[in-house]
Amino acid sequence: MKKIEAIIKPFKLEEVKEAILELGVMGMTISEVKGFGRQKGHKEIYRGAEYTVDFLPKIKIEVAVDSTIAQKVIDAIIKAANTGQIGDGKIFVLPMEKAIRIRTGEENENAL
Repeated sequence: MKKIEAIIKPFKLEEVKEAILELGVMGMTISEVKGFGRQKGHKEIYRGAEYTVDFLPKIKIEVAVDSTIAQKVIDAIIKAANTGQIGDGKIFVLPMEKAIRIRTGEENENAL
């Protein structure tokens, strides 16, 4: 099993969600987050004063999947989230030791 975390631009959420669900993934967790990468934010002008926006708004998607479809999910996220612009985001893939469905006690792939 793998846990896939993707940090994407907020306006790409619907496209990424649809792409993941088409692969048969049953659920995901979405969080509104803020952060920066190499770009280190950007400068904006508000009422004539310039200020730096360090943390940019992003969406974090977390998905737990069977290892056999992990690469398909990654490819779908890349295709749906890509704008070709700076700040498109990152994908992190982590090994997942165990998953348990609280209601039934099912474990691992059965819990997904």
